Amino acid sequence: MADSLKTKRIAILVTDGFEQVELTEPRRALERAGGETHIVSPSRDNVRGWHYKKWGKQFTVDRPLEDVNPQDYDALLLPGGVMNPDRLRMNREAVAFVRHFVDNHKPIAAICHGPWTLVEADAVSGRTLTSWPSLKTDIQNAGGTWVDQEVVIDRGLVTSRKPEDLPKFNSAMVSEFAKATDESAEQTLRIA
Repeated sequence: MADSLKTKRIAILVTDGFEQVELTEPRRALERAGGETHIVSPSRDNVRGWHYKKWGKQFTVDRPLEDVNPQDYDALLLPGGVMNPDRLRMNREAVAFVRHFVDNHKPIAAICHGPWTLVEADAVSGRTLTSWPSLKTDIQNAGGTWVDQEVVIDRGLVTSRKPEDLPKFNSAMVSEFAKATDESAEQTLRIA
């Protein structure tokens, strides 16, 4: 799996208040698999993580959202944290960026509160996914089916509930992102 993402470019869409470990651990997994990752944000310079119960580190924005073309990316990672997706779902450019991945059947991985942005992008209807439990009603109201499982994979959409799910989430994400351009890859629902 060391080079399974060798030719893949992955956008990590965040703004201030993302759960830090939900960016750092998946990013490490993607890069170990050979993927090229970019932190994309409505902020131009830096974004600040949330480290469980307090502010965490600052991270350099690789590509400001207003300067990127989603067509340049093969996959999308949406870390959670409460503040981050709540702010992103109120940003039209961020929602349109996510919508590109949905409309073009590109794989998306979202953890914890990350699926909030998917709800706003009208990306959960008819899909089964998981998230932090407080999003259950939002997902159901948007036409999705919510389940309480470590990882759910539904037609290229990988979701998990919380930081403790990261090992399985990272593995499923790398696997889905690796087969993204494999036309013979079967797009099915899998619950771990």
